[in-house]
Amino acid sequence: MKKFFDKNREHFVNVVVILILVVIGFIAYELYQAPGDDLEEKLTNLLKIYGYVILFIWSIMEGETGLVMAGVMCHTGHMTLPLAIVVAGLGGFIGDQIYFYIGRYNKKYIHSQLKNQRRKFALAHLLLKKYGWPVIFIQRYMYGLRTVIPMAIGLTRYSAKKFAFINFISAFAWASITIIPAYIFGEEILKILHWAKEHWYIALPVAVVLGGGLYYYFHKVTQK
Repeated sequence: MKKFFDKNREHFVNVVVILILVVIGFIAYELYQAPGDDLEEKLTNLLKIYGYVILFIWSIMEGETGLVMAGVMCHTGHMTLPLAIVVAGLGGFIGDQIYFYIGRYNKKYIHSQLKNQRRKFALAHLLLKKYGWPVIFIQRYMYGLRTVIPMAIGLTRYSAKKFAFINFISAFAWASITIIPAYIFGEEILKILHWAKEHWYIALPVAVVLGGGLYYYFHKVTQK
């Protein structure tokens, strides 16, 4: 069995990625079919039915927005706080493990990405060399590098067991740090979302400016 796995491990990684895409496609289809008169109502109903599944998939992609949403749903009683943290933590852990093993066993894909992402990979290697294992913790909060850093670590001789151990702790810390405050301040977040919906002409430009600012900052960092 081990020989079979070693011989076909690149294919296993590809299969996992395809399965994730299939699940995302299924969720998109269910969103289209969900009851409701508009997208917001459809999304709310879908989250009530498949909340933990969506949270798990979203956590694999490491989007804090999904975790904040889960915290708010815990506040409203549609999800359970401990279970939401466990699901998000497992999703974050599995996601980084996938990226790590893509770097370790699917180097053809990495080399094809190096053409467009070589600066990010170079920055990831520099951060790992300078800071060591704490990079596995902080990379979850580094926009634009959250998938690159695990793949870059996978390219090195870094211990897979050590990475998995640190990644496990990091994933659950990330889930707790993100979901618990959203649970505590759920009412305030709902008020902000209601205000943003009513004043979209202000909220949208602010979101674009903040997103553009983050992109510009990390673009400059990778250029250096």
